[in-house]
Amino acid sequence: MKPRWRRAPKRLRLASNDVDIWRASLDVNAGSVAILKSTLAADELARADRFHFDRDRDAFIVARAFLRVILGRYLNCHPCELQFQYGPYGKPALAGRDAETLSFNLSHADGLALYAITPGRDVGIDVERIRPDMETECLAGRFFSREEFGKLRSLPRHIRRNAFFSCWSRKEAYVKARGEGLFMPLQKFEVSLAPDESPELISVNGIRQGTSDWVLKELIPRAGFVAALAIQARECNFRFWKLPPYIALRESFSKICETSCSFSSLTVYSQGAGL
Repeated sequence: MKPRWRRAPKRLRLASNDVDIWRASLDVNAGSVAILKSTLAADELARADRFHFDRDRDAFIVARAFLRVILGRYLNCHPCELQFQYGPYGKPALAGRDAETLSFNLSHADGLALYAITPGRDVGIDVERIRPDMETECLAGRFFSREEFGKLRSLPRHIRRNAFFSCWSRKEAYVKARGEGLFMPLQKFEVSLAPDESPELISVNGIRQGTSDWVLKELIPRAGFVAALAIQARECNFRFWKLPPYIALRESFSKICETSCSFSSLTVYSQGAGL
């Protein structure tokens, strides 16, 4: 699915079946990373400091800061006011007075981030860059179900790589929606992967019962990438937004950290980052 990404209004409301998907570039300059970092909480900063490479640390900082900007649009608050809590396997959720308001998930790869926002339903999203250097069939043999691996091997060789990444993103989105992460073996459930098949959760532990309670959605966020969303729902109304550019970010950040930074220093986007 190749969605039409629109610029979002300043304030957003969600109906019960709405699922908002946001796309953002994480390519910002070093000065902007420092300003965005000031919106994060102590636990987020500690996690950022654990990254070995500057590129990975900066991507985490910007992705989390942009998450705060996006959630602030729904909750009518400033990004630094948001509080998060974490599930037993590390999945983030809103805490405090906003704990039951929204469910969300985020994923990023090679400078591209996707966010899913919905009212109170389990949701997961995953984005992957289609990498020509990856030994996809070796990985599929280790992590795909037996049925998925057989279907992958049956496809024409020239489409196997894209099918692998489609399957991988669907599986990652599902385990993220469940909130179990790496603790849920990827081999224990099956999703569709062939180009002529609709995205679908086929079975869990070999059982089809209950899979119809889940929606899988394939996304093409940018050339060379593939993504998927999983949500525990039967009907969804999908809306696609791009992160607001410089002016909207100025509105979001104008009252944040006034003692530590001035807005005149906020030059957020590098070339092409506005999407």
